[in-house]
Amino acid sequence: MSKVVEAEKTAQANVVRRREETAATRSMLNTAKVMEDNPVALRLKELEVLERIAEKIDRIQVNGSLDSILTDLIRMNP
Repeated sequence: MSKVVEAEKTAQANVVRRREETAATRSMLNTAKVMEDNPVALRLKELEVLERIAEKIDRIQVNGSLDSILTDLIRMNP
């Protein structure tokens, strides 16, 4: 009997996890659509990412535009 209950709880947990993953995916898709249609929103997201990166290092030296910085970061982490 306890194995049946355990299996049911595992199945329920899997359903909840899949729902959460689906909701997260939908949220990312909605965010991508907003950014695609709004360059200001995209720039704000880029700045947010740059801020998170800067928090993890002691110092950052900026040479050039934000576009070149982000392009260089993307090249460094393919």
